[in-house]
Amino acid sequence: MPLFDYKGRTPGGELVEGRRQAESSQSLAGHLLAADVTPVSINEVKVTREATESLKTALGIGKPKLVDLILFSRQMYALTKSGVPIIRGLVLIAESTKNKIFAAALRAIIEDLESGQTVSAAMSRHTHIFRPLYINIVRVGEETGDLDEAFLRLYHYLETDKVTLEQIKAALFYPTTVLVAIIAAVMFLMAKVIPKFALIFEKFDLELPLQTRIIIGASNFVADYWWLLLLITIVTIAALRNYVRTETGKLKWHRYKLRIPKIGDILQRALLGRFSRAFAMSNSAGVPILSGLTITARAVDNAYMEAKINAMRNDVERGATLSRAARSTQLFTPLALQMLEVGEETGRIDEMMQEVAEFYEREVAYDVQNLSRIIDPILTVVMGLLVLFLAMGIFLPMWDLVKITQR
Repeated sequence: MPLFDYKGRTPGGELVEGRRQAESSQSLAGHLLAADVTPVSINEVKVTREATESLKTALGIGKPKLVDLILFSRQMYALTKSGVPIIRGLVLIAESTKNKIFAAALRAIIEDLESGQTVSAAMSRHTHIFRPLYINIVRVGEETGDLDEAFLRLYHYLETDKVTLEQIKAALFYPTTVLVAIIAAVMFLMAKVIPKFALIFEKFDLELPLQTRIIIGASNFVADYWWLLLLITIVTIAALRNYVRTETGKLKWHRYKLRIPKIGDILQRALLGRFSRAFAMSNSAGVPILSGLTITARAVDNAYMEAKINAMRNDVERGATLSRAARSTQLFTPLALQMLEVGEETGRIDEMMQEVAEFYEREVAYDVQNLSRIIDPILTVVMGLLVLFLAMGIFLPMWDLVKITQR
């Protein structure tokens, strides 16, 4: 579809200019007039796309990030609150959006709106950007006439969700970094340092202790078959990635992550906080409980917890109370369950779920801050044992070597 640069003026005389795809200049002029913009000039742009840019688009690289959705939600709230027409507002946002994939999706949404579709229906064609939870909240906002409030809820939810995701990444970053550093250090010693000591020991024909023979044997294997180790590592990672993409593999992997000592507990509470906040938002927006559980189950981004929440929805569908269904999942803490029961009794489920979310988020923030205090002693012991083993393997023969040179 051709791309056009255009200039136009609003009813108030304000100059508007931008770039947009259209079937023809006449078609674009019609779209601009529908958005209360009188076209002044429309010129076709000759676009040349680099091969790397085309490849990035095909591979999905450059997909809109969470911050893009947060900014979009805030902009949509401000525009709809001030009475700016939806189409015109989307045109302005699409022109100012730096992410090309997001901008293209917004232009497609504009075309759908001009053809008579609702905002939520137009967004549902772009599920790679807008998740079911987002679309449903917008749909409820359209039905109740509170679209601006819907975008405000989404803005607050996504902003808080970003903090939760950063807490999860922080919980995993430190131990992962240290573990990778230890493995890299050991591989360097095996490939570069140990072989030099091995040549000295071989020259003096020393009788080597067991730990030294193990270290030298491992070092020789790494030095001679590093390419094989690299190949095995690549194949293993690729196989695991493919397995995790399957339904069974994804479920097992996500379940395993929640069972990692200490870290798994932090991840579980972070995800429960994420679910609680999403459910509170959907409930306060007027989404039915069963539909809310279905769409928020996907929002946790964990297949194991999603299955548990779907089981919770099935229990509610069979007539169980929300608190009893939550108790059967064995995911929530007793305090959170008690708060949920109070919410059911008082008819304030959304407020109580919001409190549950904040309760979990405070706990996660505290545990992440103290995670290093727990992991540091464990890593120190591991490093100490590793250094002790290497030191004994190298220095015990060195003592024998000193005795030989003193004779």
